[in-house]
Amino acid sequence: MVKHQLIRRDIKDPLVLDAMRKVPRHKFVAQALRNRAYDDCPLPIGHGQTISQPYIVALMTQCLELTAGDRVLEIGTGSGYQAAILAEIAEKVFTMERHAGLASQARKVLDDLNYSNIIMRTGDGSIGWKQFAPYDGIIVTAASPQVPDSLVKQLNDGGRMVIPVGDKYSQDLTVVYRHGDDIDVRKAGGCVFVPLLGREGW
Repeated sequence: MVKHQLIRRDIKDPLVLDAMRKVPRHKFVAQALRNRAYDDCPLPIGHGQTISQPYIVALMTQCLELTAGDRVLEIGTGSGYQAAILAEIAEKVFTMERHAGLASQARKVLDDLNYSNIIMRTGDGSIGWKQFAPYDGIIVTAASPQVPDSLVKQLNDGGRMVIPVGDKYSQDLTVVYRHGDDIDVRKAGGCVFVPLLGREGW
């Protein structure tokens, strides 16, 4: 997976590549799909949600430019796989999921894999998690019609946010950089994600 799907497609960050090698992706999909866990495609995880293809997980993580001391907010825990990748690099990961069933499922897998630096809650991720803000990185694993203001406000000075922005059918992977009161927005390519539901999403 790392050699053929990531390195060949410009994933260069050694921390990201190491994390993708370490985390057992098959643990985050249903038993019936485990033979496809490392395929270059998303897979269903229930509740109308998916685990993103490995390349997209790696690309979004690389765009965050994480270092070992960073604190990261993830919106959309899903299977828990992206949170595990982030936890291999960052000091602390805070992750939110609106589906209680998915959150419970992800928590069990993460606990079984001994991730002690991941804090999870169920709720509306489109408005973020003020309690532990500001964050050095925010990653949104669902598509929003715009960049939510609440999430921008929870970014640390110098922080980065990666979020798919567009309509419900196709989006641009958008990278937001905060420098004091200045916001810089760049695009990192096209993508397709499930909708971000909530007060500042759909």
